[in-house]
Amino acid sequence: MKRVLAAVAILTAGSLIFLVAPSSSPTILSMRDRAELIDSLLEERLESVIPEVMRREGIDMWIIAAREYNEDPVIRTMLPATWIAARRRTILVFFDRGDEGVERLAVTRYNIGRSFESAWNPEEDPDQWERLAQIVTERDPKRIGLNISSTFALADGLSASEHQGMLDAFDEKYRSRVVSAEKLAIGWLETRTESEMEIYPSIVRIARDIIEEGLSEAVITPGVTSTDEVEWWYREKIRDLNLVTWFHPSVDIQRAETTERDGDFSSREDSGVINPGDLLHVDFGITYLRLNTDTQMHAYVLESGESEAPLDLQEAFDIGNRLQDILTGQFESGRSGNDILRRALEQADSEGIDATIYTHPIGFNGHAAGPTIGLWDQQGGVPGRGDYPLFPMTAHSIELNAAVSIGSWDGQIVRIMLEEDAIFDGSSVNYIDPRQEELLLIPRQ
Repeated sequence: MKRVLAAVAILTAGSLIFLVAPSSSPTILSMRDRAELIDSLLEERLESVIPEVMRREGIDMWIIAAREYNEDPVIRTMLPATWIAARRRTILVFFDRGDEGVERLAVTRYNIGRSFESAWNPEEDPDQWERLAQIVTERDPKRIGLNISSTFALADGLSASEHQGMLDAFDEKYRSRVVSAEKLAIGWLETRTESEMEIYPSIVRIARDIIEEGLSEAVITPGVTSTDEVEWWYREKIRDLNLVTWFHPSVDIQRAETTERDGDFSSREDSGVINPGDLLHVDFGITYLRLNTDTQMHAYVLESGESEAPLDLQEAFDIGNRLQDILTGQFESGRSGNDILRRALEQADSEGIDATIYTHPIGFNGHAAGPTIGLWDQQGGVPGRGDYPLFPMTAHSIELNAAVSIGSWDGQIVRIMLEEDAIFDGSSVNYIDPRQEELLLIPRQ
């Protein structure tokens, strides 16, 4: 997949154009340029993704309602960049008119950007729920989708009071037509457009540039710098670049004669000083242009006289890459996350790889909408979320580890813990930015 090294967005005749500069580092846009780009991407999504997923799920009316400070996770992805959050009560209505396209209305006092036209005048119709009921009656939908789900938190954004207020306003005829919009909400959140995939590589490259700088002699002085100091360097660096993170970065050490964690990633050893001979692991992510990254990389701290990592550590890393290939080779449209997990683990076992797989979708959220492919403590499958099928044009964090015995460390088990963001286009998996295939060295050689 093509990597966009530096993208600047402008609007010309209503079309989104990306100007790619010949630079090794992506350009981070100003806040104003970000807002213009976000709104253009949103309009494209509303025009293309909404009709596709509504028709796929057989729902001709989708209603999303939320109140200020208690936003539905879906509604946050549909608001203009300058809105930031819902105002008072915000109700969005999508109605599929077939060949005429999907109508978009806002049962709010104001238009919502250029995407939703206001369909409520409080001076004429003081009751907001009654106005929504009128809109429903006028359009006579066959199936009304609401964001209610016991499986996916991201599709369960309709609060109890909003749900009750809506149903109280509807006639019995339309109350009986209400269905869960679970798969519709997940479909909207997980589907990536072509334009989003044009900018996603630059977002992932920004994150990887930060990771690689932190895993270098520019930040780490062996025998002096601690893992905590590197973690907080990452936090400061993110802020310096006018970016945000969706989780606190972690930096871990594996070294000879340390206690192995048996795959339990819910806690880690106390922060320690980084020394020569250490194998470092970083877990890191940023949020930019409403899209998230989630990446794990490794670096080796050279001992005196070394110019490369020990051969068995390099070979262990190759096994981690092989496990990635095994997993992504099982991606097939329509397969559930649990089926992909089972097939990948069976193949890894047949190749003698001690594998743990815990891959998740990524996009508008870090742990995003779509099929869960294992959890580190649920390698037999994940009920519900793991039963959801894989769809094309969805992004995933290929997250896993391979446990490998290291001969030069007296057979100690080392976990090669990798995470790379990738897109599934319906036929193959492509890393959004080229994956790590060699250990980073500190200092660089």
